[in-house]
Amino acid sequence: MIAKVTAIFISPAAAAPMQSLAEACLEAGKGIVGDRYHAGRGTFSEKLGDSPAREVTLVETEQIDEFNHTTGMRLKPGDLRRNIVTGGVELNALVGMQFSIGEVILEGIRLCEPCEHIARLVAADVLTGMLHKAGLRAGIIRGGFIRPGDTVRVP
Repeated sequence: MIAKVTAIFISPAAAAPMQSLAEACLEAGKGIVGDRYHAGRGTFSEKLGDSPAREVTLVETEQIDEFNHTTGMRLKPGDLRRNIVTGGVELNALVGMQFSIGEVILEGIRLCEPCEHIARLVAADVLTGMLHKAGLRAGIIRGGFIRPGDTVRVP
């Protein structure tokens, strides 16, 4: 299976609904244009500060599907409030590595673990059911545009 972007989401403000995008502009050192963290209005903006860990988050569609199968829930790709949903790539393995999506180059910073904020918005089961599976925080090394269907390239 070729690793691909399956969906892209942003939210203009903390706890605001996620919006699906057909195309996203990623700015190095800032994040996704239009997203709460790009504007410094995310739930964890103060805690993350200027860290590249605030720029973009990713999650595997396979992990969402497995969670749904295990729990009987029906989480949709945007419910975990991650920006980029991927298929066919193990995101946990990308911590400390550079990888690309289309023309954009990202660097995996650390896992994006589920938190109490997500549990309140989605379901308490995500705290244990998505532990070490809820995605990756990444910094943007080289910005550009990405779209669903773009290939995720890992060295």
